[in-house]
Amino acid sequence: MRLKFAVSLISFGLAGSLWAQAPQMTRVSPDNGAIGAVLKVQGVYLGKAKVDEVYLTDHTMDMKVKVLAQTDDSIEFRIPPSVKPGRLQLLVKTSGKTAVLLEQPVFITVDEQKESGEVAAASK
Repeated sequence: MRLKFAVSLISFGLAGSLWAQAPQMTRVSPDNGAIGAVLKVQGVYLGKAKVDEVYLTDHTMDMKVKVLAQTDDSIEFRIPPSVKPGRLQLLVKTSGKTAVLLEQPVFITVDEQKESGEVAAASK
């Protein structure tokens, strides 16, 4: 799968006009959150015509996220319950017949879930 990704990137690089329209994420806010948190990523070419799916990856497993809202310059998504705490990179699957997975230069940190007793103590 990673070999296909590398070949796809090279193909995009060689096709100069297509490269300019590849989805690119530039920042995410907030850049951390617990499972279930909603994050918003900013960038270019992020609309449904260009981005089919969004994933979080730790480079061993890719986990699909639920996209809540999507425009040409932003995507809102929820951190899925299957994600383990740690630093994860965003990955997009492009739309169309020749869909490719593109790693993005954007990372998030998934915080550890607090126990219900810890949450009650922290709110006092």
